[in-house]
Amino acid sequence: MRYRLMFLAGLAVGYVLGTRAGRERYEQLKKSARQVAQNPAVRNTAETAAQQGRRIAGKAVHVVGEKVGDRMPDSVGRRVRSLRERGGSGTGRDVDDWGTSTTP
Repeated sequence: MRYRLMFLAGLAVGYVLGTRAGRERYEQLKKSARQVAQNPAVRNTAETAAQQGRRIAGKAVHVVGEKVGDRMPDSVGRRVRSLRERGGSGTGRDVDDWGTSTTP
């Protein structure tokens, strides 16, 4: 019983202290996060990471497709083939093996 009372007392103290600084601190964090997100260096780094992730995912599709081969269910194989065909269809859009656009 003593541990429950200690836990509830700690919970109450944490709640009271958290609510006093809560809204003001939340607004500060929100403003800081917005400033970081709008920083051109951060945006460029995020875009570079996204492009690299798409490139690596495309390579992974080919490697897995070669290793798995005929053991893949037909429905999955058809989906992968359709995504590959869509990527090389010459529609003017750059599309990776996952069917997502690689153009900004």
